[in-house]
Amino acid sequence: MTWTQVYDPLHNWIFSTLVAALPILVLFGLLAGLRVKPHWCAIAGAGTAVLVAVAVFGMPVSLAGMSFLYGVGFGVLKIAWIVLAAVYLYDISVFTGQFEIMKESVAGITADRRLQLLLVAFCFGAFIEGAAGFGAPVAIAGAFMIGLGFKPFHAAALNLIANTSPVAWGAIGTPVHTLAAVSGLPESDLSAMIGRILPITGIIVPFWLVRAMVGWGETLEVLPAILVVGASFSLTQYFWSNHVDSNLVDIAGGVLSLLATVVFLRFWRPKRVWRFADEQPSGGNPAVARKHSAGQIVKAWMPFAILSLTVLVWGLPAVKGAINRATTPVWDVPLLHNAISRAAPVVTKVTPEVARYDFNWLSATGTGCFIAAILAGLVLGLGPTQLAKIFWHTLKRMKLAVIAISFMLGLGYTTRYSGLDAVLGLAFTRSGWLYPFFGTFLGWLGVALTGSDTSSNALFGSLQRITSQQLGLDPVLMCAANSAGGVMGKMVDAQSITVATSATNQVGNEGTIFRHVFWHSIALGAIVGVIVLLYAYVFPGGVPHGLTIVK
Repeated sequence: MTWTQVYDPLHNWIFSTLVAALPILVLFGLLAGLRVKPHWCAIAGAGTAVLVAVAVFGMPVSLAGMSFLYGVGFGVLKIAWIVLAAVYLYDISVFTGQFEIMKESVAGITADRRLQLLLVAFCFGAFIEGAAGFGAPVAIAGAFMIGLGFKPFHAAALNLIANTSPVAWGAIGTPVHTLAAVSGLPESDLSAMIGRILPITGIIVPFWLVRAMVGWGETLEVLPAILVVGASFSLTQYFWSNHVDSNLVDIAGGVLSLLATVVFLRFWRPKRVWRFADEQPSGGNPAVARKHSAGQIVKAWMPFAILSLTVLVWGLPAVKGAINRATTPVWDVPLLHNAISRAAPVVTKVTPEVARYDFNWLSATGTGCFIAAILAGLVLGLGPTQLAKIFWHTLKRMKLAVIAISFMLGLGYTTRYSGLDAVLGLAFTRSGWLYPFFGTFLGWLGVALTGSDTSSNALFGSLQRITSQQLGLDPVLMCAANSAGGVMGKMVDAQSITVATSATNQVGNEGTIFRHVFWHSIALGAIVGVIVLLYAYVFPGGVPHGLTIVK
């Protein structure tokens, strides 16, 4: 059975677009308006996508069903497994008491909540994003902040805002690799262009983050530290993406910004220590954290050092390639592979959609995270029985997050293979000369819909290239804008919100968090859109072409 996508089944692009948007409206309406739990929102959204695809767009039921199952399978292995393994490592650190020392080592650097926010949510979160990505930074940094004494709501919402600027190079550069593959453009140019957009937001987001927690006066009190965090991260992000490679951008940026800030705080302190209202008054002397030896602190941070090294090795092309050749079967998805074709104007000629599932159980990033957790547990003195019990505990508390992630990817893949994503994308192309701005929000929409900058690039990378060429815009700029704009949609996707609430013990509070971060997401997305507009019409010479960097 074969089927070609239809992009205007109602013969009116406005009505067709509104119907194509129904799965998103159902998803966000239930999440924000009716405060339904995220896994039920994801299930309802996926069901709506299948219904619209079949009943309105004429997609055969068998193809719609297989698209959904393909997305679920992708979500379990490629995304949920990473988050689960990263939280497992965190749980091991907590069980062995090392997480307590980690927290106290940060508290020993500064007792000021604003500075702790920058160190943990932004710097440490960026490092975790670079190593694992896919929700792991929100889970680990959020739990870290609760341990430091942050309110659960602050821990969840602020980490969602922080996990933006680094996302385009998350999980060893996976989003950039995917964007290059689907767009057919040089990866070095795309990485460099993203690295000329997001470093600007890397200066803005730390300031925005602190301002989201405190007032203007309290924010300006720590402006020197904000500038050190933002400048060290952004300069590293720019340099690495333009002159080194697209794999270690966030890891290098996160580590260097963390080190630069720690060194800076040895010579500079705010005039007063800011604490929450129910803590000791801001002008007082907060209790000093317990002192630990350098050896104890190194041991406490060791699980995350093992995580970074393991994931780095797992991401090396030679290692990943060798593991894949030995252990990874690649299957054509039954009924779906090459059975659906995209048509003009989404592609220049009718093109069958590939549907292959590589069961990379060993080379998956999640497996690297899981092995890191096991190694860390063994080094910390845990036995197999204890490790198994901790994993069972992790699995039980993350089960709803895994369901939400899986159904969100089922929703995303259904919209992709049914052409609903293309219908929404085509609506953005009608914005004319403002397309650089609205095309940026197309990436935002993709991440908000799928929960992943990688998936958004897979959905819209090709469309961005075609549309930009039709409008006389630079395809490198617009494909990069898809990824750069997408990162600001990360804080509102149901997958990230579910991970945040699961990690901070706030299951049931997802709608409140969504409403809180939504306008932050829109505003930051608009800033990226303006930056892209400036590159398109004011600084077109800033768009790179023909760069050569190491993959």
